[in-house]
Amino acid sequence: MFRFFSFCLLFISNTLFAQEHSHIIGRKIIYPDIPGYKTLKTDLHQHTVFSDGSVWPDIRVMEALMDGLDVISLTEHLEYQPHKTDIPHPDRNRSYALALEEAKKHDLIIVRGSEITRKMPPGHNNAVFIKDANGLLITDSVEVFRAARAQGAFIFWNHPNWTAQRKDGIARLTDMHKMLIKENLLHGIEVVNDDTYSEEALQIALDNNLTIMGTSDIHKLIDWDFKINEGGHRPVTLVFAKERTEESIKEALFEHRTVVYYKDLLIGREPYLVPLLQASISVKSASYTGKTDVLKIVLVNGTNSPILLSNKSGFTMHSNYDVLTLQPGENTIEVKTLERLKELNLNFEVLSAVYAPGKHPVVGWKVL
Repeated sequence: MFRFFSFCLLFISNTLFAQEHSHIIGRKIIYPDIPGYKTLKTDLHQHTVFSDGSVWPDIRVMEALMDGLDVISLTEHLEYQPHKTDIPHPDRNRSYALALEEAKKHDLIIVRGSEITRKMPPGHNNAVFIKDANGLLITDSVEVFRAARAQGAFIFWNHPNWTAQRKDGIARLTDMHKMLIKENLLHGIEVVNDDTYSEEALQIALDNNLTIMGTSDIHKLIDWDFKINEGGHRPVTLVFAKERTEESIKEALFEHRTVVYYKDLLIGREPYLVPLLQASISVKSASYTGKTDVLKIVLVNGTNSPILLSNKSGFTMHSNYDVLTLQPGENTIEVKTLERLKELNLNFEVLSAVYAPGKHPVVGWKVL
């Protein structure tokens, strides 16, 4: 009995510690809405045992809820079915149906999608917001894109820098991709896939008016692959939608209203990146210290991620470096303004954000 009692105490203690530890890590991805739009956290490239993944669809739903996501898609390979002997399923919509059933108990949008799996070109591409995955079991590598588009799909190019298809890891447009873009059969491109980031893919997106995408492409467990217990996070696409509905999300993707969140880096077009950064940092207070001309400012980082800033205000810092990291929550900085000002705007180059390869936005906040 004593051993059993001791075991129960140990179990309860470990459980409480695990819960407290999880809370401290704060795995939920947090980003604010921007003016006119809701910021929805999405991961539109994931796999389960219904293609080459290792988990049942309900696990993907639970992982998404733990990460604070709003939208996911289980994009099973149409052509690659390594588990079909153990899990035969002639209906390619089965993974979606199981995830949808689980999501009914929770506040999570499940988008129907599939991965069109081909050699390069065109490589691997995801079609999301489709109506029937079985209708995409088409041999011709161009006709399958036309069939997906006929279903109203938003189609994006997966891991264009994948070394299995690009030995040098450089994303490049092929003539087939140019044709797909011209015929409105390709709408987005992954600049981030799993743990890789492609500046070349970002430039392709900007040059060809493609939507900037970032996904986990998870096959095993999110916690394992992205080291959640060490403070890591999956990459996601932040979608700026007018409403929290499938139709609104789809409209936002076609209109290129996205920013990718990857390893504490934000990647996106300036019209959406700058408002997101401005909404993510707020000024809680600003006051001069004693009789000095040193302004003490409390900035609040309202996200779950550190934000790296470089001072571009024209004033020097008193108790900080010109390059500073705003951790989630409150951060205090001190600025030497030389005289007591009634109005002050502080400008920072955001080093943890890019709107083009090697280019960081400069964002300002009204302090006084």
